[in-house]
Amino acid sequence: MRVTPAEIPDVLVVEPDLYADSRGWFIETWHAARYAQAGIDLPFVQDNHSRSVCGALRGLHYQIRQPQGKLVRVVSGEIYDVAVDLRRSSPTFGRWVGATLSGDNRRQFWVPPGFAHGFYVTSESADVIYKCTDYYAPEHDRTLRWDDPEVGVAWPLVEGRPPLVSAKDAAGLALAEAPSYS
Repeated sequence: MRVTPAEIPDVLVVEPDLYADSRGWFIETWHAARYAQAGIDLPFVQDNHSRSVCGALRGLHYQIRQPQGKLVRVVSGEIYDVAVDLRRSSPTFGRWVGATLSGDNRRQFWVPPGFAHGFYVTSESADVIYKCTDYYAPEHDRTLRWDDPEVGVAWPLVEGRPPLVSAKDAAGLALAEAPSYS
């Protein structure tokens, strides 16, 4: 597999090896020892699967306690996946990185604990699967505003239309107001 650090080095783009023949193809999406060698060595305790329609934006979510690392992949469709550094002690605090993930490119995006995470669907629909390093804890769940100008995520909005967001995501806090990590 190929592992490439993003512009924020703790965030990784993983490209699993593809084994193809006349029957189709095979990829290994998780192997604890190999991923640990690549720097992803936290235990995963929960897997999630979401299906979203074109133009849906989910995020930017994080848990202020029980922070979750997420290994994200798309099995069908395409998304633009984003991580925002919320670690105040980090030189990249408040910066974001993004990657296009799709069922065709089979890339994975490693979002470490201490980051807000979100994605935007650029295809007709997308099935997104992600492994989490801690359990979902609704009492600690927070949302960073998806369109905060201070963060400045350059979402690739389809035809420039506003994204479909939940009420929770529409009420996200700006970086200056949002709880963050030390």
